[in-house]
Amino acid sequence: MSDVTAQLVDGKQRERLLRRFGAGCDDWLAGLPALVDHLAAEWKLTVLGPAPHGRTSVVLHCRRIDGSAGILKISPDPGLAATEARLLRLWEPSGRVPAVWEVDAERGALLLEAIGTGRTVALSGEVPPMETVGALIRDLHSVDVPRNELGELHPLITRINFIFDLWERYRQEGAAADVVSAALLHHGHARARALAHGEEDVVPLHGDLHPGNVLDGGPERGLVAVDPRACVGDAAADAIDWPLWKASTLEEVEGRIGVLAPAIGVPADRLLAWCRACAPIFATALANRGRSDTDEFRMLLDLCSC
Repeated sequence: MSDVTAQLVDGKQRERLLRRFGAGCDDWLAGLPALVDHLAAEWKLTVLGPAPHGRTSVVLHCRRIDGSAGILKISPDPGLAATEARLLRLWEPSGRVPAVWEVDAERGALLLEAIGTGRTVALSGEVPPMETVGALIRDLHSVDVPRNELGELHPLITRINFIFDLWERYRQEGAAADVVSAALLHHGHARARALAHGEEDVVPLHGDLHPGNVLDGGPERGLVAVDPRACVGDAAADAIDWPLWKASTLEEVEGRIGVLAPAIGVPADRLLAWCRACAPIFATALANRGRSDTDEFRMLLDLCSC
């Protein structure tokens, strides 16, 4: 990786991109500085430096010629950018997603409205009140999506299969292989498949609404969702991460569900069933980060066995 590229992408982000897109991503990274320069000239941007990155794109702080703050996102997979722009525009009436200012579908680039400081809930490390999370999810689910747009979204089962297949690979390749059994993940997958086939409370879902994909927009905007992987299915599926994140006891999980489930209009027992099904994924993530000796990890294993 050249010195110029390293100014845009750190070593951890390079590893994430290579894991997601394969070794061919190195060639894309080599050409990234020239691509950024071209987009900055075309869209009249001043690129200020890296923002927190995701698994599928490079993200940069920038400023438009009128002084407004923006976010430049560029992905090795051009299709992801075009899809993200379309999905964000679906939810724009809610005020709960950033505005899309520019799209270059061929080069996988987006220019988005910057939200507050750009700090995610995950980076803050503080679990928001479940009432606040519920308001975000309720507002997203309440947007009236045109029938033709709704018909183009994948069903939830497709998203579930992708996620579990991805995390089985991460389990095999990481420290989780020694502490999270394949059977545990497969059993969770079976539970999630059964839930995904349900026909209650079917809404357009964000599909990846975890704390790393939610920004703090301050008093005016509240929580704002980014990086959608939209699909159609059970409303409870968008709430899975929030009862589990940083929870160390089953009582804590159940307490959060008791607030969050009614806030988004789903039965508490169904949200608990989703959390139970996906607990092996969260356990795998903790184990791969060297945290299999924590109360959080032990709670997740207990939840799997319930």
